[in-house]
Amino acid sequence: MDKKSQTEIEAAVFRKLLSHLQTHTEIQNIDLMLTADFCRNCLAKWFKAEAEARGIKIDYPEAQEIVYGMPYSEWKQKYQTEATPQQLKAYEERQRRKQQSKT
Repeated sequence: MDKKSQTEIEAAVFRKLLSHLQTHTEIQNIDLMLTADFCRNCLAKWFKAEAEARGIKIDYPEAQEIVYGMPYSEWKQKYQTEATPQQLKAYEERQRRKQQSKT
């Protein structure tokens, strides 16, 4: 596969991932963090970093809007639920294990 085709396929897959996440608003960011170790906000940060690495100025809220399909504040109001104590505990444990593995 040539590099151009690979890049086009990767871009299409990324668009499908965004569409999937925008459609499945019942999947909370904490759920993504616990199962995949990334969330929508991570994608927005990666998007911003890659844009800036290419000399394209974009602020974090703009990147979030691309990922969420709407302003983050709107998504948060419509779809975000409070993390349960169990989710928060699991997240803290995951973070603790990550820190330990770095040392």
